[in-house]
Amino acid sequence: MEKTENVAAPAAENTTEAAPAREARAPRQQNRRRKKVCAFCADKIDEIDYKDTARLRKHISERAKILPRRISGTCAKHQRQLTTAIKRARQVALLPYISD
Repeated sequence: MEKTENVAAPAAENTTEAAPAREARAPRQQNRRRKKVCAFCADKIDEIDYKDTARLRKHISERAKILPRRISGTCAKHQRQLTTAIKRARQVALLPYISD
């Protein structure tokens, strides 16, 4: 019995033909978003005051809805406090329930 060698010449031809097409393509840019930092943690605020309407307005949309964490970047602890403070400010008429 004689052993025959497997020749892989056709496969090598295919790879050389495809190489110039890959080089012509521009490299992909990765857009990594930065993780948002909680504004309250950065300012070292423990309790969110409902009377601080300037700070609360930053976390309300133009329709007077409370912005979610993924948009505002607040941590879970401060998002809970923020929600309570906004609701209290609305009851005392410091913030609107809806915008006109």
